[in-house]
Amino acid sequence: MKILLLGANGQLGQTFLSQGGLAKRGELAAASRDGVLTVAAARGVVGDLGDLSALEALLAAERPDIVVNAAAYTAVDKAESDEANATRVNGEALGVIGHWAARQGALVVHYSTDYVFPGDASTPYAPDATTGPQGAYGRSKLAGEEALRNSDAAHLILRTAWVYSAVGNNFLRTMLRLGADRDELRVVADQSGTPTTTTLIVEGTLAAIDRYLAASETGRRALTGTYHLTASGQTTWHGFADAIFEGAAAKGLLAKRPTVHAIPSSEFPTPAKRPAYSVLDNASFATTFGYPLADWHDGLNATLDQLSNQ
Repeated sequence: MKILLLGANGQLGQTFLSQGGLAKRGELAAASRDGVLTVAAARGVVGDLGDLSALEALLAAERPDIVVNAAAYTAVDKAESDEANATRVNGEALGVIGHWAARQGALVVHYSTDYVFPGDASTPYAPDATTGPQGAYGRSKLAGEEALRNSDAAHLILRTAWVYSAVGNNFLRTMLRLGADRDELRVVADQSGTPTTTTLIVEGTLAAIDRYLAASETGRRALTGTYHLTASGQTTWHGFADAIFEGAAAKGLLAKRPTVHAIPSSEFPTPAKRPAYSVLDNASFATTFGYPLADWHDGLNATLDQLSNQ
């Protein structure tokens, strides 16, 4: 079996390569924009979702049985003034991948986002809840979902949220950097979601792939669709920051714990509107693929342990 990992140098792609599970399941090629891998754990190939003709050529050359698309345009604020590029990478590229996979009988595993929802709910969004993105990034990701579904390819669309890891640019690493220099910080407290580690996403994805491959042809068709792959529980950005500093101080990652002041979103304006409520109902994923989704505190503790051991 051949597997193609797109976006190998992103924080999710790096976790896939470090974890090693994809390579154990087949011949793995990992794509980055220049073919050079940050984590040299697979054969590197050139792959850029912004170049649709090159993407199609890559698929034709590699002929994977499974495409894991961890690549995305993730600059949420920049997308407001660069929506065409965001839509090409997050939307049109999925049409290319999907139509190729449909012709070849390949499986596409693709990651989407809480930003496809309007963010005005008060209970967790189910996978079939009505979408309504409020910004360019969310619209581009929804376009990708729709393009993949319309391609008739076998697919798993895995929506996630508030993703972070021990590498890359993310909220955890930003808080640790700022917390090392400041005694006080101001963090938004009126946006709710579920911090989710790339480790949980990778391990959940592997569980889903294994269940898919073990199923009959009819069973595989029943498994395809859209799921929510996040940790369990919920908090606010303020609550997440407070938990980060508490854990980091206890593990010696910070000399002292800064004070975190709660502020409303109106005091931290951004070009793109953030969803006020981003909690996703992950029950169907856990039930379907037999993978319990741990509380977000567990992922934070494990990630801080990873940083403290480096």
